[in-house]
Amino acid sequence: MKELTLRQQEILGFIQLHHRTHGYWPSIRDIQGHFKFASTNAVMGHLRALERKGSLSRVPGQARAYRVTHDPDDAPPAFALDVVDIPVYGNIAAGYPDGVEPGGEIGRLQIDAHTAGIRRARRAFALKVRGDSMTDAGIQDGDIVILEPGPAKDGDIVAALIDNETTLKRFIQKSGRHPFLKAENPRYPNFHPVSELVIQGIAKAVVRNL
Repeated sequence: MKELTLRQQEILGFIQLHHRTHGYWPSIRDIQGHFKFASTNAVMGHLRALERKGSLSRVPGQARAYRVTHDPDDAPPAFALDVVDIPVYGNIAAGYPDGVEPGGEIGRLQIDAHTAGIRRARRAFALKVRGDSMTDAGIQDGDIVILEPGPAKDGDIVAALIDNETTLKRFIQKSGRHPFLKAENPRYPNFHPVSELVIQGIAKAVVRNL
């Protein structure tokens, strides 16, 4: 077994202590919150490192389930991850809408489907945020937002095509009124379509680099 870094030892210890204290294994979000990681991707990176170094092992017949190696108390699988590999399709304006639509695939992103709240059948995709109009919703310039196709509900954050320009905003649809897009930064106005408002995806999760 390869030597673990201090942080890897801390994570492994937290996993074991959580199981013995609570009787169940911590979720990805539990680990993220405990160590104050900026994203769940950081947690998954550490779990993969622990597997490579022999501290976690895959459960036979369960592609994304793990056991803590050499732990006599480890009867059930420690984790059951449903990791999906999704395409990243370039940038989206989170400021004033612009005429630059997301282009072809520029990369791939692996994420735990349960943590991100996405479904495999929905064909999720990701876009990199450019601008600061959604900061009060916790979405910063440079973040990657995970989106899923589907009908928008009032209050959803969406990637939208408004009068042939794209943007990331909150979708507002009040009874008896025409829908519009709302910024989450008081420096920006609301955006009302003149002729067209097309929802391209519903935001489900945000990934931030450490």
